[in-house]
Amino acid sequence: MAIDAPSSPTAQPWSDRLRHSTIILIAAALALSVVVSLGELSVLHAVAVFLCIAAAALIPWRLHDTAASRDDVRRINPVESAAVAAVVAGMPDPAVLLDRAGRVIHLNAAAAQLAPALRRNELAQFALRSPEIITALRESIATTEPRRATYLDHVPVDRWMELIITPVPVPTTFGGADKCMLMTFHDQTPLRRVEEMRADFVANASHELRTPLAALSGFIDTLQGQAKDDPKARERFLGIMHNQATRMARLIDDLLSLSRVELSAHVRPDTLVDLLPIIRQVADGLEPLARERQVEVEIHLPEPPVMIAGDREELLRLFENLIENALKYGASGGRVIVSLTSGAATDGTQEIRVMVRDFGPGIAPEHLPRLTERFYRVDVGDSRLQGGTGLGLSLVKHILNRHRGRLLIESVPKQGATFTACFSPGQGSGDDMKLKRFQLLVVVIRLSRNLRKSTADRS
Repeated sequence: MAIDAPSSPTAQPWSDRLRHSTIILIAAALALSVVVSLGELSVLHAVAVFLCIAAAALIPWRLHDTAASRDDVRRINPVESAAVAAVVAGMPDPAVLLDRAGRVIHLNAAAAQLAPALRRNELAQFALRSPEIITALRESIATTEPRRATYLDHVPVDRWMELIITPVPVPTTFGGADKCMLMTFHDQTPLRRVEEMRADFVANASHELRTPLAALSGFIDTLQGQAKDDPKARERFLGIMHNQATRMARLIDDLLSLSRVELSAHVRPDTLVDLLPIIRQVADGLEPLARERQVEVEIHLPEPPVMIAGDREELLRLFENLIENALKYGASGGRVIVSLTSGAATDGTQEIRVMVRDFGPGIAPEHLPRLTERFYRVDVGDSRLQGGTGLGLSLVKHILNRHRGRLLIESVPKQGATFTACFSPGQGSGDDMKLKRFQLLVVVIRLSRNLRKSTADRS
């Protein structure tokens, strides 16, 4: 599809110029006719005047357009054009284009999300408070040379970022050349998480897997030697070996789950899920364990759906750990209560709370701050007897961190313990979300119709 360029006065045909100048020529002819009829001017002079007026009206003049085009060139900076803004906006990583003074010219949506304080035509140093960023930016501006910097961003979760500052030569308004600074941010968090996951897995595996491996190796040697022909000892040792193998499998499964959650801790889930069927599914799956421990599980959930942005599989693992711990370590109380309520957070906003309460022996106050540490156990012997790995609450904490939530632990010795998973505010019920989406869709349709109507009227 061809696009017609705007026509200039020199490009217009004579017929168009004559049509546009018709009123001027008619008025001049009438005025000269009146002057001639009054005897104030001869016919020859009147014809000469008319020809001068016609020439002025029909001959193209470019003085006005030339001046206007020069004003437009002075007003529009090539770096501030829509094409440059589109290039910066289309970059996949956070990108910010700065002038030589460090003021923001363009930034894309990813950069605005990474640093919400960035504003156009304002100094980037005021919005980017990291010392590594400010140092690299100042050096790059002073030397017009590329710079790299790596820094750790702690908000909202720990993220390792790499900053690359590249001087970009750009044309100036009057045909000269200058250099702007293109800042691009690359998220190094997945690579760092993988490195930490490898180191942690080796350390944890060597520490926690040593005991069951030693037990398996010892019993295998015994079965191959003294107890080879003893059926009773063989059955007993095989049972112990099965328990140790099961413990190793659970330990490896928890380690892998914890590593997966930590790897994606900086990425908040954006899929809406209903908490109620997840809690009911976990409670139904743990019903055999509740019957075995002779514990009654009471479920108190509201009727309407409760929607949050979350990962269904991780939420299943979270509630499974909390309820299973209550059934194992609070079984002496004979009752476990699972309830969902909403309440005010510390900042005054509403949050969703899922509480799991048992009536067992409780937890001493000195143990509460360390319960979510890896492999921390209040009673090591009891934990291993119950089949615990010491990673359950650590996994719960990391899942809640990824969901921008928090874990509250309350306990009084001999009165049980309460574990509360609090999820980030800002998510409504299912009906409310559907209503808001419908209202937003109606607004978008109305705006689109009004825009089309206004465009049609202009054309």
